[in-house]
Amino acid sequence: MPKPVVPEDRRRRRRPTRSGTVLSERLIVETALRMLREHGSAGLTARRLGLALDADPSTLYRYFRGMDDLTLAIGDALIGHALEGWAPTGEWRHDLREVGLRIHGAYVAHPQAAVLTTSRVTGRPNELAADEAVLDILRGAGLPLADSVRIYHAFIDQTLAFAALDAASLALPSAALDADEDKWRSTYAHLPGDRYPRIAEAAPLLATRMVTSAYPTALDMLLDSVERQAGSTRQGAALSAKGF
Repeated sequence: MPKPVVPEDRRRRRRPTRSGTVLSERLIVETALRMLREHGSAGLTARRLGLALDADPSTLYRYFRGMDDLTLAIGDALIGHALEGWAPTGEWRHDLREVGLRIHGAYVAHPQAAVLTTSRVTGRPNELAADEAVLDILRGAGLPLADSVRIYHAFIDQTLAFAALDAASLALPSAALDADEDKWRSTYAHLPGDRYPRIAEAAPLLATRMVTSAYPTALDMLLDSVERQAGSTRQGAALSAKGF
């Protein structure tokens, strides 16, 4: 059975670690994020994390049930980074686009952590706040509940899927990433036009676009669809109010 997590009000150490650091869940998560960035997922272990914090590894279990619980906390912290400083403006399209770009950006800023966490459901406060915000934006746009949930599903999965894809590329060794990106110039740009006419005509544009994320484009396409649906919903409601 998993070890019980010590309640929040009893977690704080009565004295600092040997280096004078007072442990907290936030400090552990931020240290884990730094270790992932510097050493990758293979470098994140309880022993190494304890060394980085100058604390006995067993101390971590006062805060987390295990490394998987820590992984969920890391994912929730990334969403917290995304939401930090954000406030809705009341313009649903602007707000939804901003939330999507912030979440995608927060994951891509920590590619090693993103690879570990984009597929996870944490149930933690920051994730819940993001879900509540997205659903509130959609309901505020006048969409029915069922449509709001359907669009929320597409929106959040699209955001996380692109974050996972882009993070996986960024998590590659730099030489491998450079080689992959160079294929658009070294291979695609020199394909014979008689055999690959469509690639040949698109090659200059492909070399420019394919080394960037397609998420903003995909997000705008989704928002265009939502805008059309929201407009139809409002038009239908107006006609119903007039008795048609």
